[in-house]
Amino acid sequence: MIDSARFESIVSEAGRIAFDLWPGAGNALRSWEKGPNDPVCEADMAVDSFLKRELGALLPAAGWLSEETADDSRRLDKDLIWLVDPVDGTRDFIRGRSGWAVSVALISGGRPLIAMLAAPARKESWQAVAGRGAFRNGKRLVASRREQFSGSRVPAQALPKADSDLVTVDQPNSIALRIAMVAADEADLVATLRWGFEWDIAAAGMIAREAGAAVTDAFGNKINYNKRDPRAFGVLASSEGIHADAVDRLADRAAQIRG
Repeated sequence: MIDSARFESIVSEAGRIAFDLWPGAGNALRSWEKGPNDPVCEADMAVDSFLKRELGALLPAAGWLSEETADDSRRLDKDLIWLVDPVDGTRDFIRGRSGWAVSVALISGGRPLIAMLAAPARKESWQAVAGRGAFRNGKRLVASRREQFSGSRVPAQALPKADSDLVTVDQPNSIALRIAMVAADEADLVATLRWGFEWDIAAAGMIAREAGAAVTDAFGNKINYNKRDPRAFGVLASSEGIHADAVDRLADRAAQIRG
C-alpha cells in the first residue's frame, strides 16, 4: 500500500508552492487564458510539475491524468493512476480569494484509494483513505444527514426560481471544496449540470463518500475513473437522505442539457 504519510507530505508541499504564488498573500502572479473563459496561471503549472515528479517517484507504476498535462493514452493500461487538479478554483486563486485547493486522488480499478485536498489559504487539509473515513485537519468528518429536500443548503450565489425552496450558503470557486462542504455538514447538496472532468471530482468525491454522503453523476449513476473520455455529465453530492429527491428534481433539466 502507498505510504500515506509521504503522500500527505507531498500534497501539502504542493499547497505551499501554490500559496507562495497566491495573490491573496500579496504575491505577483502571471496568468493567461488556455481558451475562452478557461484561465490558467503559473501556480497551476508549478504545482503540476512538482506533483508529477514527486508522485511519480512515490509510485512509479501509476499512470497520470492531470488538468495541466497533455493526456497520455498509456494511462488506460494502468491499474493505478494519479488524478490531479493542480489548482482547482483557478478563478478564485487569480483573484486572491481563498476558494481554491490542490486536489489529488489515487485511482485503482476505476475507484479512488486515497485522496487529499490541500487548501492552505483556508488553513484546511482534507484526507480520505478507502474504508477508513474522511478527515479535515485531523478531525473525522460526518456528512450531512438531512432527510428533507426542501430547505437544503446549497453552495451558490443564486438559485433558479424552480429551486427557491433551497437555501444558499457560501460558494467557493473550487467544485472540490463545494463537495467537501457536504462531507463536513456545511452543505446538504452540490449539483452541476454540465460535462466535467474526472480530476475535478475524484478526490472530493471520495472524501464525501467516506464521510457518509452520496456522490453520483447528475443522473444518479456511479462515477468511474480513468475512462478513455475522462468526463462525467454533472456531479451530485448530497446527504443520503435527499439524494433520490435531488436526482428527481434535476432529471428533466439534466436530460435537456445533455440532449
